[in-house]
Amino acid sequence: MEMSFRWYGDSDPISLDYIRQIPGMKGIVSAIYDVPVGEVWPVEKIQALVDKITKKGLVLSVIESVPVHEHIKLGLPTRERYIENYQQTIRNLASCGIQTICYNFMPVFDWTRSSLEHPLPDGSTCLSYEKAIVEKMDPLQGELSLPGWDESYQKEDLEILFDHYRSVDEEQLWENLAYFIKKIIPVAEEEDVKMAIHPDDPPWSIFGLPRIITNKENLTRFLNIVDSAHNGLCFCTGSLGASPTNDLPEMICYFGEKQRIHFMHARNIKRTGDQDFHESAHMSAYGSIDMYEIMKALSDIDFKGPIRPDHGRMIWGETGKPGYGLYDRALGAVYLGGLWEAVQKTKALDSKISTYMEA
Repeated sequence: MEMSFRWYGDSDPISLDYIRQIPGMKGIVSAIYDVPVGEVWPVEKIQALVDKITKKGLVLSVIESVPVHEHIKLGLPTRERYIENYQQTIRNLASCGIQTICYNFMPVFDWTRSSLEHPLPDGSTCLSYEKAIVEKMDPLQGELSLPGWDESYQKEDLEILFDHYRSVDEEQLWENLAYFIKKIIPVAEEEDVKMAIHPDDPPWSIFGLPRIITNKENLTRFLNIVDSAHNGLCFCTGSLGASPTNDLPEMICYFGEKQRIHFMHARNIKRTGDQDFHESAHMSAYGSIDMYEIMKALSDIDFKGPIRPDHGRMIWGETGKPGYGLYDRALGAVYLGGLWEAVQKTKALDSKISTYMEA
């Protein structure tokens, strides 16, 4: 397992110098942020990012994300150009040594929350989702802007997109996703790049837009579109864990045994009602997800890929990008590393005892 950390480039208030000081930290998860969605990422920009990270003694473990243009998700005729651009970006990333690319297929919006500063009893703040609030929100009015969203959309652009999506139900979105996957996975195979789709966050429809990467059944359906070792998952405990019907350790073992988990997001959330939750400290006691069982499942499948502490609380007076402060994510990384060490040592001890008993 390789511990990694999300970094938003030179505009990120958290420097690589700080990130490298986190115990056990090896990798960086980043992207090129100044290329318009759908255009080809230039090799020189990619290499410059790789070099900047390498000079700090870290490695660029994962590109998160190469955004999928909405015309691809909608299945419009113009998607061909954007798919060709996506294929070339994969080739360019591979030429710079990138082996894992994370992406998502969520219509219009990336992860969605109703509050960016939900207060917790200890005085920290976190991201939260309340169904009743979201149902009253109108994204066309620009009521909320989140770090994961493409903020280049103007109100008129959103209105056009929503109008297009009125004719796209879940099955049509599946068809459009299948078309895309069948085009890019052969390129990923040629370039030996692992593609990792991120689950929908939250794992249910929002604003009347379909969402399909939500549970074990749908993840299985997705992987079967192209049965390739290069077609895999970014397994996000926070996204999938928002639904109590998702048995996360069982899913990790199921997909991990098939070697289809290419990247891990480790985040804890506290479910507080029907489609209501807030994010929490990574420790199991603070949320609805047993992080020990998550790490044990990863050990059981001998997971060797990158993992990163996902959204953190804002603590100790820190301000910045909601969910992406330094302190709580650093604490999360160390906590996850401690769990991993304990699980691995217990596993080794059990093996020795078993060998002794059989002798």
